[in-house]
Amino acid sequence: MAERRFRRRGAVVAAGVVAVGGCGAPLDDGRGGEQVDVVRRAASVLVDARSSKAHTSMEMATGGTRVTIRGEGVYDFRRHVGRLKVLLPQGPAGDSSQRAITELLAPGALFMKNRGAGVPADKWVRVETASISDGNLVTGGATDPSAAAQLLLGVKSVSYVGQEQLAGTDVTHYRGTADLRLAAQRASDGTRDSLAAAAKGFASPRVPFDVYLDEQGRIRKVRHRFSFVNGQQKDAVAVASTTLLFDFGVPVDVRLPDRDDIYAGRIAEE
Repeated sequence: MAERRFRRRGAVVAAGVVAVGGCGAPLDDGRGGEQVDVVRRAASVLVDARSSKAHTSMEMATGGTRVTIRGEGVYDFRRHVGRLKVLLPQGPAGDSSQRAITELLAPGALFMKNRGAGVPADKWVRVETASISDGNLVTGGATDPSAAAQLLLGVKSVSYVGQEQLAGTDVTHYRGTADLRLAAQRASDGTRDSLAAAAKGFASPRVPFDVYLDEQGRIRKVRHRFSFVNGQQKDAVAVASTTLLFDFGVPVDVRLPDRDDIYAGRIAEE
């Protein structure tokens, strides 16, 4: 089955999406303080906002090589479902054409179309996110927007950086560190197992972040910095994942694939 193949191949290479493997006083105990509470509330504020458009960017650096994967789409924070179009980086020959993968995000699962590697063009590949070592914070080439927000439930320290403008919107910039294990304990049912898998699979459960909240407390931008060990490399891979959210309340129509539309064959190496 496809899921078994993904587990053997490890986090980033598993999905085949990646080509290579302030101001203010910090509140270190994470148990109180207005800044900690504001950041922790961001995930529930997004649920109240219902939905948004999203732009994503994932930068990876290993062995002197750096690649960036970009995506765009929509996400429903109440149903925890979304759709992203993810553009893979150019090949080593500098081919200007970039393959676009359509990804459907759902509680506990990632669906990919135009996956390549011998998968028929009209079929989807399904991956159980709790079965991969990064919980799909990295594998799909874009961090699930709900997981990106709920990771902030594990905030351990946070400091106020300042007031800024982001795409014409006034935002408050906070910087801190979250703990994946703590986030998993506090996350919703659809995200808990994925964050718990990441807590075990990453080089460290501590995740530095920068988050920018608007006047309603909604996340406009969040940037996480992950570190994990790819199964094909000895050194840790540094990953910076950025999610931009805007146009809150937009309609989101996501239909998950039927069983007959999901590819169950062997996934070839790319």
